[in-house]
Amino acid sequence: MQKNSHHETNCRVLCRKIKRFHHFFTWHESCINKIGCISFEKGVEQDLQLKTFIDRATQLNTKTVAVAAAEDEEVIEAVAHALDSNLARFILFGNREKILALIKEKYPKGEEDSRIKIIHEDTNNAAAEEAVKSVKNSEAHVLMKGNIPTSMLLKAVLNKDYGLRTGNIISHVAVFEIPGYDKLTLITDSGMNIAPDLEQKAQIIKNAVSIARSIGIENPRVAPLAAVEVVNPAMQATLDAAALTVMNMRGQINGCIVEGPLALDNAVSVFAAEHKGITGKVAGKADILLVPTIEVGNALYKSLVYFANAKVGGVIAGAKAPIVLTSRSDTAESKLYSLALALCSVSN
Repeated sequence: MQKNSHHETNCRVLCRKIKRFHHFFTWHESCINKIGCISFEKGVEQDLQLKTFIDRATQLNTKTVAVAAAEDEEVIEAVAHALDSNLARFILFGNREKILALIKEKYPKGEEDSRIKIIHEDTNNAAAEEAVKSVKNSEAHVLMKGNIPTSMLLKAVLNKDYGLRTGNIISHVAVFEIPGYDKLTLITDSGMNIAPDLEQKAQIIKNAVSIARSIGIENPRVAPLAAVEVVNPAMQATLDAAALTVMNMRGQINGCIVEGPLALDNAVSVFAAEHKGITGKVAGKADILLVPTIEVGNALYKSLVYFANAKVGGVIAGAKAPIVLTSRSDTAESKLYSLALALCSVSN
């Protein structure tokens, strides 16, 4: 009798768990359907696609781009596309022989193109130094990374004598065009600052706002991300997010609307925000996602690229000139978008 009673109790507990799981998955499916209806059906509006950066950049006064260690196949392809679109002029620093060979292979008419200038450098260190100096001396307006380690280029950028330091923090801003999502999304900082403090996060927001405004987002909505959407003293990301919100309200961070903390779903999905009763001008409508650490930013960046097949352009902001600091594994298309983004930002 006791065994049967114990068995019946276990069955009742199991039934309750099954009902809870059924409710959860029914709600989860509803979320997916709702999100699909609200945000993902239309796709990115025509005037807010990454390719519009190229159109916007071609309408600006022609600028010059200095490329450090330009002997890279994807870089030369990006340069070729940029020249065909009349985006910019280029100074290519690096091994002349290798650069010429790549131009001959990828862009034969570039051999006689007056918009290309090649300056031979024996080493990557020298190429980085001279490329940075050309920007410092206003011979070029944008610095672009070629086939060179990021640390080597940044060492030259941050050099006290000839670098591009301004006294402000420099940070990475990525602009994503996500298939099926109805707006461009900026993510910062996924590549420069490891664990920024409150003051650094405020500057990172200002850098991202500058980029957003350069591409036509006049009053961007900024969501400082955390794991939860309430302030928890044990979670520094929530404390910083709340402080940034107050700083924005009191005019310490201008040109945008900052509201947080917000979890990712509440930041990008109106339905998710409404379901949790979260109101405000940013919830579900964020233009800029401020990540708490570089690990979060890096994972989110690569998840969008590899799982969602998102297109992306990225730029380093906060220096005396924009820096195109793409990964060596990025496609020529991505490098072209990043280049166009940098050209738009320097004009802004």
